[in-house]
Amino acid sequence: MAGGGGGGDGEPEFQIAPMIDVLLVLLIFFMSIAMTAVTRYDPAIELPAAPDANKKESSEGELVFNIAWKASESRAITTYDEAPVNLDNVVATLAARKKADPKIRVLIRSDALTPVRYISAVVDSAARAGISDVTFATLNR
Repeated sequence: MAGGGGGGDGEPEFQIAPMIDVLLVLLIFFMSIAMTAVTRYDPAIELPAAPDANKKESSEGELVFNIAWKASESRAITTYDEAPVNLDNVVATLAARKKADPKIRVLIRSDALTPVRYISAVVDSAARAGISDVTFATLNR
């Protein structure tokens, strides 16, 4: 290993290169975490307004379902983990997640114009998996 910086009489030199390396690693780490959190939410969904809505405490333990209403096709597309899902096939996955974390909850983000039968189908799937904590995303306007 190389000896310490500077001579015998002066103060030690500050090494800036290792500090820059550490800062770049931290920057990459936080950018990757932020991208993962943001991609769970579909920005194309226009949430319904609820003037009395409360702000949630945390996003920890949330299973996010996005329900996008396609009015031109008269159908809804339900996604879980950023992939379209068949709700009958997702019940086993939800049950496994519930077994791993009993405090888990389902967050439903749907367009304001989505017919209730599509939203009800997600609630039914959560109930069949044993998850009773279901919340709905809204805008507080």
